[in-house]
Parts: sequence; structure tokens; C-alpha cells
Amino acid sequence: MNQFLPKLNHCFAFCLLTLVIISFSGTYAQTSRLQNHTAYLFRQSPGQKPEADLYSISQTPAPKNTLKHLRLNLADSAKKSVQVGGLLHFDAVGLQDKPTALQSANPNYNRRWERQMYVYRARILVGANISSKTSFFLETEIPVIVGRTDANGQKRSQVSPIILDAQVEHIFSKYFSVIAGMQLVGTTRNALQSAAALMALDFGYFQYPYSLFENSALQGNFGRDIGVNLRGFLADERLEYRLGVFNGRRDDPYSPFRVIGRLNYNFLNREKDFYYTGTTLGQGKILAWGGGFDVQDSYAHLSTDLFLDMPLGESGSLTLNTAFSYLSGGDRSGASANSYTRTIPKQTIHFLELGYYFKKVKLQPYFKYENQIINGTRNQFGFLPNTNEQLVKNANILASNQRIGAGINYYIADYNANLKLIYESVGYGRTTLNGIDAEKQRRGEVWLQLQFFIF
Repeated sequence: MNQFLPKLNHCFAFCLLTLVIISFSGTYAQTSRLQNHTAYLFRQSPGQKPEADLYSISQTPAPKNTLKHLRLNLADSAKKSVQVGGLLHFDAVGLQDKPTALQSANPNYNRRWERQMYVYRARILVGANISSKTSFFLETEIPVIVGRTDANGQKRSQVSPIILDAQVEHIFSKYFSVIAGMQLVGTTRNALQSAAALMALDFGYFQYPYSLFENSALQGNFGRDIGVNLRGFLADERLEYRLGVFNGRRDDPYSPFRVIGRLNYNFLNREKDFYYTGTTLGQGKILAWGGGFDVQDSYAHLSTDLFLDMPLGESGSLTLNTAFSYLSGGDRSGASANSYTRTIPKQTIHFLELGYYFKKVKLQPYFKYENQIINGTRNQFGFLPNTNEQLVKNANILASNQRIGAGINYYIADYNANLKLIYESVGYGRTTLNGIDAEKQRRGEVWLQLQFFIF
């Protein structure tokens, strides 16, 4: 891996130079705006007809009282526009206890269900078209769940928001654009989806491995990282590429950068939104294959995914979203001070969502499956070289997870207002009665979510 990264950096520089040359060669050949690069931010104007084979979240029907744009016409006749919106997720949950082996063996132990209601997401979105080719996006988030009570009886009701996204994009041509700032990063489609257009109640539990929080192994911010991302469309705008350099884990100022790349090919409708959709609600015909990588020092994450969303019969449309990821983990063999020991073990992650949207009744039942199989080494768990193999096996069982669930969505007003319900059986590992070995156990979770979205 350490020998691979310098070559990757040289390759990245060569690709960047090539794309710049291509972009400028095509820039002046265009007489109009090359693409709606803020399709997710701004809905199509009333007189604008979308391309026949282009699907965009922004082109789906919206309520009549959707928030109006604030438009500023300047003397130089360059139109600038600002748009403000919000995303709210109100959740009611039931979470089953995770008893120890000793508690399960006690016939008098009563396994309880945690019952709570809280604000799960509360975001303010601000977008702006600075020019015909430059856009800006800012999004806030609450860093903790509002109204949740912890095991000590402490309830969080007052929370200061944080900056979630802060990015500027400039398009040189349809082949090449630059996005700089704090932005959502990932290798799979689900990790790069819009939270407002998910099919399931939430993202995959393991689609942001080790990058959710500042104290995570990759020191992320809810899946975001700070850096520069290159993006463009090739092959008749069906092949999208993303290639970026980000901060990643910073043990010291000399830590190597994190490099993330992705390809996505659309066989049917083309997609140009920065954030992918999780379901088109019968509005699109999408068959897309994607793949990506995420590397930093001795850590590597490779993935591939497939997405299908298209009408099936007269009653509605089918949605399939599946992905496979391989993480090499990391160890102390890296050339820098960065160490992923005890933080990222070797593993594979399987992800699947399958649903059907009934357009007349606006209902969408779906099935969801995720399986995180940890297969870490002695060194990755911080064990000595002569550690018993059974202890390594136990550590892998304790770290592995699985989630199997079934849910149903009711779309009151498409993405703008909907109600989602899901039950998940969650598999996890625990220590056996002897206090040494590990075993697999399961618990239940019930989630009910009300979404309001406007932008």
C-alpha cells in the first residue's frame, strides 16, 4: 500500500492535467449552460423542459407552496439566485436491550424496550448560483439527537448546530468541474445519496465506515471531509467520475492525504445531481453501475454497487440498490505515524435495499439487509504475534454486525413530506458465560419517521 500511494499521487496529477486541457478545449465550444450543475439545489424554471433521458431530484413534482427563490438581478445582467430550505426528521423509536450472557441466563431478567421520541435531523440548507457556472452550498446539522434521554436520565433539548456542508463548485465544461470545501464523500452510491431522497428510513448503517465523527478512525464529520473533488461526465454524459484529495485522519501535520475516487455509469437515464437519489418514485428509468476506492496510508476501501429503478407493471416501479465493500484495514506498518490498529480491521460489507412503489396509493414496502463481516488480524486488534487464534476469532465475532429489516413508506407529498416505518433485527456479538469466548445474539429495533423537506 505504501508503494502504491506515490504512484497514485502521480497518476492523480497526470489525470488532473489531462482533464484541465480537455475542459478548456471544450469550454468555448459551448454557447449555453453546459449542465444544470445545481439540479439538486434549484428546481427547473417553469418554461424549461428537461432532457428526455435525464433524471433529477429537482424535476419531480412539488407542492404548489414550495419555497420561492430569491432572485437578484445585477447590472451586468448575470443572474444570481439564492435559495433557502430545510430538512426535518422526527423519529419515534423502540430499541430492545442488549443483555449480557449472564442476564439472558437469569429467568427473572426482563428484557425491556427503550421508548423515545426525538428530532433526528434538523438541517438548514442554503444554495446560491454565483454565476452561470459557479454554485455554492451550505448546510447545517444538529450534532446530537434532540430530545433523546441517555442511560443516566440526561435529556438533550438545547443543541447548537454545526456546519455540515460548505462547498463551492465551478464547472469548466461538462467534462470537468471542481468542488472545494467540506463535502459528502464515499465510495458507494448509498453513501452519496441525498438524505431527503432515501428509500429506506436512513442510510446504510455501515456505508460510512469509520468516518462519521471526529473521534472516528478517519476523523470525519457525518460522512463529510474537507478537500478538493474533481467531477465530470464522459461517454455522452453517461459516465461520471469523481476524484478527490481530502484531509482524512490527521495524527500530525505531516500525515498523508486521503484519496477517494469513484466511477458511475448510467445505462438508461443519465443522472447529474451531486447527491444520488435512493428512489425516483416512478419518475425515472435508471440502471447504474458504480465503483470506488478510498485510501490513506495503510488503509484501503474498495467497493462496487448496482442501482436499478424503473417502472414494473402498471401499478408502480421497482427499486434495487446493492453494494459490496472490502476494507483492508490498517496496521502499524505504514510509513507515517498514522496507525489504524484497533480502529479499522479487515472486513467485507454487504448492502441491499429492494422496494416497490405503488403510485396510486403512494405506498412503498421494502426490504433492507446489511452484513458487516470482520476478519481482522492479530496486529489490527493490537494482539501480540503469539496470541491464541481463538482470541482473534472472538474479537472478530464481537466486532461483526448484521441488520435485516422490512419497512413501508407513505409519500404524502413525494420527498417533501412522507412517513416511514421499519422493523430491523440487529445481530451483534457478545461474550459468553465463561467470560472468554464470543457468541452471536440478536435484538429488535422499530423506527417511525416523519420527514419534511423543502428547497
